[in-house]
Amino acid sequence: MSAVPASFAALFQPWTIRSVTVPNRVWMAAMCQYSADPTGPDTGVANYWHFAHYAARATGGTGLIIQEATAVSPEGRISPYDLGIWNDTQVEALRRITSFLKGQGAVPGIQIAHAGRKASTDRTWKGGQPVGPEAHGWQPSAPSPVPFSADHQVPHELTVGEIRDVVEQFAAAARRSLDAGYQVVEIHGAHGYLIGEFLSPHSNKRTDEYGGSFENRTRLALEVVDAVRAVWPEELPLFFRISATDWLGEDGWTADETVRLAVLLEQHGVDLLDVSTGGLAPGVTIPVGPGYQVPFAARVKAETTLPVAAVGLITEPEQAEKILANGEADAVLLGRELLRDPFWARRAAVELGSEIRTPVQYHRSW
Repeated sequence: MSAVPASFAALFQPWTIRSVTVPNRVWMAAMCQYSADPTGPDTGVANYWHFAHYAARATGGTGLIIQEATAVSPEGRISPYDLGIWNDTQVEALRRITSFLKGQGAVPGIQIAHAGRKASTDRTWKGGQPVGPEAHGWQPSAPSPVPFSADHQVPHELTVGEIRDVVEQFAAAARRSLDAGYQVVEIHGAHGYLIGEFLSPHSNKRTDEYGGSFENRTRLALEVVDAVRAVWPEELPLFFRISATDWLGEDGWTADETVRLAVLLEQHGVDLLDVSTGGLAPGVTIPVGPGYQVPFAARVKAETTLPVAAVGLITEPEQAEKILANGEADAVLLGRELLRDPFWARRAAVELGSEIRTPVQYHRSW
C-alpha cells in the first residue's frame, strides 16, 4: 500500500476509537446481499460473492466496512439466504474476508442481528414476501404476537427464558466475530427487527418487565449491549444501530426516546450510535430526500456525548464533507451509493483535494 500524507478534508481524517484507527470517515453501512446457501452444511456461510463484494469496497478506499446483518441464530435471519454467525463453519469463511480487508487498510466490522417478526422472508429482488417451510422458512418470533403486516405470519411471543437465550446468542455471536477477525461489532437495533420491536410500543404489547415503560422497552437492548460488551475486548469498539423514529408519532419509538437511550448506551459501553430511521411498520409516510436522516444524528450529537454516524441518501462528496464540517456527525455511512460505486471514496478524495491509500497494484492510476 502507498504512503499518504495527512489530508485536510474532514472526510479523510483518521479517527481512533478505543484502540482501532479508522483511516477515514467514509464508511459502508450494512446491506444484506441475500446470497448465502439456505440449506445444508453451508447455511449462512459466506461465499465467493461476499468476498468479492466486500473486497471491492476495501480496494476502493472505504475506511470501515460493516458487514450485512449477520444472524445470531437460524431463526434470526431475515431470509433463508442471510449470513449467519452461530457456528464455527461460518467463522472460518469470514476470516478470509476480514484478512483481505485489513490488508487493504480497511477496518472490518460486522452487524450482528436478529430479525424478529420480520424474519422468514424471500430475497428482496423476489419481492421480499414471507416464505413457509416449502421455501426454507420458519415461524418468526417477536416481543408480542403482532405481525409486521397482514401478509406476514403471526410471530411467536418470546418467553422471558427465550429472551435470555437471545441475549446469550448475541454474546456468542460477538465471541465468534472476534475469532473471525472483526475489529468492530455493531448491534442491530434498527429497522423494525427484534431489538427495535422491543423498543417500540407499536410492536411491543408486553405487560411484563420487557414491555410498557421506556425502562422496560429498552431492557433487552441494554441487556444485549452488556452481554456483548462483557465478551468483546475492552480495546475494541462497539456500535449500536438505531431507528431514531418509527415515523409513527407518539404511537411508536420517538426521537426524544432515542436521545434518552443514547445516554444509557454510552454508559453501558457503546462507542458510537449509527443513526437511521423507519422500518418498523409498512405504509408510513417518510419525507425521503438527500440527507433526510442526518438531523436525527445531529440531534444525538448535540444533546449527548455519544459519537454518531449519519446515513440516508448521502451521495455526493461535498454533501458528506459538509455533514462532518458542520459537526452534525462524526462519520458518514454510505449504502446504495457504494453499491453503485465501490470506488466512491477515491472519487471523493480527488474532488475534495485529498489523498487516500491506494493498492500498489493500481499504481498506474496514481
